Amino acid sequence: MDGILNIYKERGFTSHDVVAKLRGIMKMKKIGHTGTLDPDACGVLPVCLGQATKVCSLLTDRKKTYEAVMLLGRETDTQDAGGRTVAERPVTVTERDVREVLAGFVGESEQIPPMYSALKVNGHKLCDLARQGKTVERKPRPVTFYEVEILSVQLPRVRFRVTCSKGTYIRTLCHDAGKLLGSGACMEELLRTQVEPFDVGDSLTLSQIEDLAARGQVETVLCPVDRLFEELPAVRILPEYARYMMNGNSLKRQWLRGMESESPEDENPTVRIRLYTQAGTFFGVYEYRAEEERYRLQKMFYGG
Repeated sequence: MDGILNIYKERGFTSHDVVAKLRGIMKMKKIGHTGTLDPDACGVLPVCLGQATKVCSLLTDRKKTYEAVMLLGRETDTQDAGGRTVAERPVTVTERDVREVLAGFVGESEQIPPMYSALKVNGHKLCDLARQGKTVERKPRPVTFYEVEILSVQLPRVRFRVTCSKGTYIRTLCHDAGKLLGSGACMEELLRTQVEPFDVGDSLTLSQIEDLAARGQVETVLCPVDRLFEELPAVRILPEYARYMMNGNSLKRQWLRGMESESPEDENPTVRIRLYTQAGTFFGVYEYRAEEERYRLQKMFYGG
């Protein structure tokens, strides 16, 4: 079974727990998640099955949207409300102050990853070092906040929505905003509402997947891999050249059907395409190499 399940990760589960439980439910080993969510966080966790595990890194790179609650006046060692309090301060800021500070994060910036994270430094997870009472230097990492929208302000709590790039820590955003406001802050709640193109409204819990599996209906909610490449033109190989495709060879443009608007003499051919077999099965993604005047296989998803 190949495809992607839009799982709603519930509070208390790690991303690894979700994969382990799905392996038991689906009776298959080739399953992988697409980026961790903290145990206390909830929401969208796309999980890849079979040939779809090849796109795990691709989904990790996609934009993500979260809804979070920032609690002003309290700082913790983990930067979220479940951590040990390291400082408490009175909250004297106004709603206008909060709006100005959060708006200032929109755009490209750098973020220092928290010690309580799964990132590794010299082969050691930061969270393991943190639990040993150790703190090590972390290099700032580039992140992008595409949108930060305040949903409600009931001080000392602020609920907001943020769309951001990969590798962004929302609890660190809360921590950094608290520093700028002078009151300190931590993240009290976190819900991931979207990992393009998966939305929380369509996500399913593990128990719902288990019910579907018992009825043999999981495939009805399985997202096909090619949906992730919908922006690319869909092309089929001409029957007489199918053997070249199956052997992973590069392909001439005139061997492909579905590109009638382009002639082999065009100077600027479509750069990337998604290629299908004659039977309509998704084969893979190809990229045009001008120096070769051929399309070369970039990633294959064909399972035979």
